[in-house]
Amino acid sequence: MQRRTLLAGGIVVPLTLGGHWAAEAAQPPAPTPDPHFDADTVRNLARALAQKPFAPPDASLPAPLDKLTYDQYRMIRFDTGKSLWRGTGLPFEVQFFHRGFLYNQRVDLFEVQGNTATPIAYNPDMFDFGAMPRPQAGDIGFAGFRVHAPINRADYMDEVCVFLGASYFRAVAKGESYGLSARGLAIKTADPAGEEFPAFRRFWLERPQPGTGVLVIYALLDSLSAAAAYRFTIRPGEQTVFDVESTIYPRVDINAIGLGTMTSMFDFDASDRQGIDDYRPAVHDSDGLLMLTGRGEQLWRPLANPHKLQISVFGDASPRGFGLMQRARAFADYNDLEAHYETRPSLWVEPIGDAGEGAVILVEIPTQGEVHDNIVAFWRPKQKIAAKSEFGLTYRLHWCADQPFASGLARIMATSAGAASSGGNPDPKIREFVIDIAGDKLKAMGPGAKLHADIATDHGKIVGPIAQFNPETGGWRMAFKLDTNGTDVAEMRATLKDEHGPVAETWVYRWTA
Repeated sequence: MQRRTLLAGGIVVPLTLGGHWAAEAAQPPAPTPDPHFDADTVRNLARALAQKPFAPPDASLPAPLDKLTYDQYRMIRFDTGKSLWRGTGLPFEVQFFHRGFLYNQRVDLFEVQGNTATPIAYNPDMFDFGAMPRPQAGDIGFAGFRVHAPINRADYMDEVCVFLGASYFRAVAKGESYGLSARGLAIKTADPAGEEFPAFRRFWLERPQPGTGVLVIYALLDSLSAAAAYRFTIRPGEQTVFDVESTIYPRVDINAIGLGTMTSMFDFDASDRQGIDDYRPAVHDSDGLLMLTGRGEQLWRPLANPHKLQISVFGDASPRGFGLMQRARAFADYNDLEAHYETRPSLWVEPIGDAGEGAVILVEIPTQGEVHDNIVAFWRPKQKIAAKSEFGLTYRLHWCADQPFASGLARIMATSAGAASSGGNPDPKIREFVIDIAGDKLKAMGPGAKLHADIATDHGKIVGPIAQFNPETGGWRMAFKLDTNGTDVAEMRATLKDEHGPVAETWVYRWTA
């Protein structure tokens, strides 16, 4: 099973530590006989749902849909001629996913026109089942959907985003291919007792206005611990932007919540190739976590595929944004003619309003190979989300090739590491790090700039730090050695400075034995 094939079909394969994917998906509420729909409809449904005990849904499917393999599921293809809004001249079309394989949970879909919500009825004629027998059951329903819009050519509807599986969704901007995913809500991520996977159970697709290029989608989410209401305002283009309005209604007190959650894949790059036997220089959908703190500090944390689970907590107040970024953008960075990791989007979360106190949390899960998503990042509020309360957060998601803000600082473009030499032989107790930095500010300063590397570690010892001009890039390079001195873990921090302060974002890194 190739992950690149899965991504092409909009399919997400997360790597979890054990959890409640099926057993704790949501109970679909009974259809509302009143077709009236307004801005409060989904919040009212979520509020009412949270007052009831959670009940797992009936995920049964008729044979042979109940035991489909991945290859069999791929045979089921939607008939694009039956796309929602096909032939209307509207700037969007919607196609649907059949239930089966990992996606046996039913998702109810509605089209909204004005103040009326009309169910989108399942019909097997919407699908080509290939060699699979045509289902004889009645209303099987859908697993999810994907949205198409003309982002690369005015005369062609490209796939822009997919909502499929639990609360996962992913999107692309112009010229990009699918990579990392966002999630509506994360609960108990990396908890030893197992993660809880909330699930979208209903969507309302608002019929777009001609010529607007904006699509509004409402969603109802449910889980063991909470119900929630969402409103997505989607604008595809050079960047594809989602404005997300979320309101959470907990059934129980929630301490381990993740908001603005994103999930990605990092296998390896030049920062750690131990045990790697691969012709490619790197394999990843994202290479770093970027943070713009409430104090205005810009932090760059290179990602890792650790030997043991790693959780990093970056406390902050009123963060300006954070995201999993893909900065290596040249084909030569990956040398992969099939995956083309250089085209994967970055995803930046920008809180709208004050997010308060909390922390950006990064979870790195060990994995072998590129099939599974093993990186998770999210915002966790400091305060507990109390049972029977109402908690709202509005934020903007930027699916983009580059960070969507200007900081004036140069950027960390690559981190390389390996065993340092001692007496001509590699010494595994001493690690050597090389950090390459580039940007217009450094080019303007030139090779004669008086810059120095400010490097610190909480364990071990920093040896021989230097900062030097890199004539190949027009940028600068920081290099140093870490004498581990028997330690198993070291938290390091490095900043390139002149006499006035930082000229580049701050590099933060966790080395583990």
